[in-house]
Amino acid sequence: MRNSIKIYYTSDIHGYFFPTSYADKKVKEMGLFQCANQFKKDGNTLIIDGGDMLQGSAFAYYCQNQIKSNQIIAQIMNSCGYDYVTIGNHDFNYGQDYLKDYIKSLNAKCVCQNVKDLNNNYLYPYDIKMMENGMKVGIVGLVTDYVNIWEKKENLEHLNITDTFKEAQYSLEQLRNQVDITLCIYHGGFERNLETGELLSETSENIAYRICKELDFDLLLTGHQHMSIHGQYVHHTYVLQPKENGVEYHVAEISVENKDVKIQSRIEKPKRKEEFDTNAFYLIETKVQSWLEKKVGELTKALMPESKLKMASEGNEIASFINYIQLYYSKAQISVCSLPNDVKGFDKIVTRRDIIATYPYPNTLVVLEMTGEDVKAAIERSAEYFQLNDRGELTIAKQFLEPKTEHYNYDYYAGIEYQIDPAKKPGERVSLLKYHQKNIAEEDIFLVCINNYRASGAGGYSMYPKCKKVKEINTEMVELILNFFETHQNTVTKIPKKKRIVTLK
Repeated sequence: MRNSIKIYYTSDIHGYFFPTSYADKKVKEMGLFQCANQFKKDGNTLIIDGGDMLQGSAFAYYCQNQIKSNQIIAQIMNSCGYDYVTIGNHDFNYGQDYLKDYIKSLNAKCVCQNVKDLNNNYLYPYDIKMMENGMKVGIVGLVTDYVNIWEKKENLEHLNITDTFKEAQYSLEQLRNQVDITLCIYHGGFERNLETGELLSETSENIAYRICKELDFDLLLTGHQHMSIHGQYVHHTYVLQPKENGVEYHVAEISVENKDVKIQSRIEKPKRKEEFDTNAFYLIETKVQSWLEKKVGELTKALMPESKLKMASEGNEIASFINYIQLYYSKAQISVCSLPNDVKGFDKIVTRRDIIATYPYPNTLVVLEMTGEDVKAAIERSAEYFQLNDRGELTIAKQFLEPKTEHYNYDYYAGIEYQIDPAKKPGERVSLLKYHQKNIAEEDIFLVCINNYRASGAGGYSMYPKCKKVKEINTEMVELILNFFETHQNTVTKIPKKKRIVTLK
């Protein structure tokens, strides 16, 4: 007897429902609605999402910050017909109550096996779904356990995010003899290159390759890395991963004949269909767009992005301005910031759109007490962003581009003078390091302002968690930037100049 089911899969939507990036008002081929208008559902179809739904876009920020409710997001998910979701690391960003309200309002079932209470009870256990044709599908959800490192402690209070692999293994053992198909939704990605097997990361942030090698789920739906991974077998498990923000979705078709599971899939792009009714949600989208257009202040000049390599090597005024604001509020001696992969920049007339599209993260600030040795070690980590090609030309190091694009793990520093020599080997590239024109000694002590994400050590900055925390500023950076313009009577005249960071001999 032959039976089959179909799966529509999205992941890392990050609050992008309408066809816009919110950097401007242009209609783009992206957003959940342009994907969902192609979903065709019946009793043998599952619509699944891999997490990171609640944070990321101006729409998501507006829901959390202005109307203080995610019910419209849950309604959107319900209108798109989702059956199962798992939790992404960014879904914890606004606290447990916010996440719980969202999950409670979904028609879909949330599965996330490694999220437990403090008594080790499963909050979102695996599920067995009986399809219309009689097939049984065992569905497990998992989130990268690196949430424990990244997330604010108060957002994980009374929760226990347990070992991802152990929970995957346990769930599979429980399901194996009960179902026809085993399916795992993993908000995490691959630690190895799928073509060569080369190890790309030794952390436990992404362990999809290990899951495929040591376990044998029939289908592993991955996410988190914002990579397009076409359907393929890794060892004996079929894997796939869609890109972020609804710029694509995947369709998998699974057939079972005499216990032999066969899977094939395709990648689909978003398309506009006027008959797909989104009118119920246009009112809030109109409010979001209007809210974004409000002027918050002026600059003496526009601060626009350039190429990633040029900004990193020559410095840029966007990062300098953000560091200037961080120093203003923290009263620290040194400030550290990074920029997202996609940077809008600030027009001369600054709007909320500029701020949210340039600083899309819900970060707060932390002031650490650091030695000169630790400051140098942090800059050395940032210096790994660069490499020289065979012609001696400056390029971006592979580790910041694969398996996931991570320009945001390159940091810019203010309050100190420093130079990087990419011709030297990693760990020995800082060729100049001064504070107030004086060479920094290893034993010197500084107050350093960074965001809470970096303070956790994320991005390979292991020196930060070991440093003494002097204070926290628990106001999100977006609010601080808005307040900065208001404090300066809406006009900012002092814009720190960029300085060349990399020297090539």
